[in-house]
Amino acid sequence: MKKDNVTYEKAYKFAIRIVKAFQYLRENKKEFVLSKQMLRSGTSIGANIAEANGAISEADFSSKISLAYKECLETKYWLSLLKDTDYINERTFESIYMDADELAKILFSILKTTRIDK
Repeated sequence: MKKDNVTYEKAYKFAIRIVKAFQYLRENKKEFVLSKQMLRSGTSIGANIAEANGAISEADFSSKISLAYKECLETKYWLSLLKDTDYINERTFESIYMDADELAKILFSILKTTRIDK
């Protein structure tokens, strides 16, 4: 249950990108629904990692990391939908999606080491 600063920092920087993407979509594309979903799930990743860092047990830690992982998967879904409905271009999508994919892989790796199958 040690604090993972690297993962937290990556999630925090990712959240900043998500907020900026949300602002762009609202102001320039006048998109108000999908972007809100992306904002919610994309910023929730880091929030769940922050909660995991304050976990009171291994099970609590694993649960919060699991939530962060699921929020990351959801964010990837919204990003794909925004791309496929022409709200974001391929280049922007690839850049943000790669960050989300990297976070998902890190979180899944953490999950595998914290889950004990008995």
